[in-house]
Formats: sequence, C-alpha cells, structure tokens
Amino acid sequence: MKIAIPDDNGAISSHFGRCPGFTIVEIKGKKILSRELIDSPGHSPGMLPDLFSKLKIDTVVAGGMGMRAQELFEQKNIDIILGADGSVDDIIKNIVEGTLKRGESSCSPGSGKGYGLEKPECDHS
Repeated sequence: MKIAIPDDNGAISSHFGRCPGFTIVEIKGKKILSRELIDSPGHSPGMLPDLFSKLKIDTVVAGGMGMRAQELFEQKNIDIILGADGSVDDIIKNIVEGTLKRGESSCSPGSGKGYGLEKPECDHS
C-alpha cells in the first residue's frame, strides 16, 4: 500500500489541495518500507490525481476534500480516507496498526465557486 498524506509541518493539513507538501509512505503488512516528504506541485484540478497515479499511490488520507477532487481520484482508482486529523506520525501509526477510521470530510460544500456560493476558504473545524 502506498499512501499520500497532506502534510503541514508534521500535522495533517486541513485543506488537502492547498497543503505545502505530502508525506508519501509505503507500507507492507505492518512494516513501513519507505517514507518521504514531497513538495506540493500546486493546486489545479486533476493535477494531484495524475501525479499520484504516476507515483503508484493507491490511497490518499485527508481531513477534507472537495467533491470534484474525490471524483478525480476515484477515476484514477485511488482510494480516499477522509476525516483524519492529528499528526502525520500518528496517522501512519494508525494505518500500520489497522486502526485508522474513515470519517466525514472536514470540507463543507460552498468553498470556492459552485453550490451557488463563492467563498475563498473551506469551513474547517
């Protein structure tokens, strides 16, 4: 399993598409095979799903993600686990231990254009 986690100085970034970087971790069974931090290439629809597909990432763990981004990842057969929060280290530990739970996206409809609203930011808790 190869996972991408939006990383903001060691904590999961609350805004997936605008995070400064991604921790990429490869896990087999209960063993971490590799871990690296890559800079975010920027925010443009479809860019991250294409990049992650080329990097052979099969899972994205995030606090929140817009519906369009979710659709683009699904088209690339990349699984999405939403509702994560806390430190990247703790999230990786939970993945290895099999205790990471799926939750609701911390992004609510209405951020950006669409939904009849224009808002510059998501409503993060």
